[in-house]
Amino acid sequence: MELNSIQPAAGAKHAKRRVGRGIGSGLGKTAGRGHKGQKSRTGGYHKVGFEGGQMPLQRRLPKRGFKSTLLKYNAEITLSTLDRLGLAEVDLLELKKAGAVAAIARVVKVIKSGAITKPVKLTGIGATAGAKAAIEAAGGSVA
Repeated sequence: MELNSIQPAAGAKHAKRRVGRGIGSGLGKTAGRGHKGQKSRTGGYHKVGFEGGQMPLQRRLPKRGFKSTLLKYNAEITLSTLDRLGLAEVDLLELKKAGAVAAIARVVKVIKSGAITKPVKLTGIGATAGAKAAIEAAGGSVA
C-alpha cells in the first residue's frame, strides 16, 4: 500500500444532492419541498411543541412536583455492603476509595438492608434507627 493509493471504501462517499437544478435532475422546480406552505419556504419552520397558535400541551397541563438538585450529593449504603467492605473504621473518604458511594457524595446514610456481623465504627456517617441498632448489636458504634 502506498500513501498516494489510499482511497475510501466503495460506497463510503457519495455526491451531495443538488436540488433545484432543472427537470432532468429529478429534483428541479420545487426541489423536493412540495408546493407552497410554511415548510416549503426558506427559514420557514416552527419551534418544537408549536400547535399553530393553539395553547400547547406543555402549557395546558398543570405544573407539578419538585426535585431538589441537592439530592445528587446524598448517598446511601446498606449493612451488607458495609459488612463486605471489612473495614474496622468507616468514614466518607474510605467509602469513596472503596467505590461504595459516588465521588460526588457529601452526605452518606446507612440503611437497614441485609445483615452485619463484624463490628464497625462509623464516623461522620448517618444511620437509620434500625441500622444503628444492628451495628451496635454487632459490637460497632455510630458517631
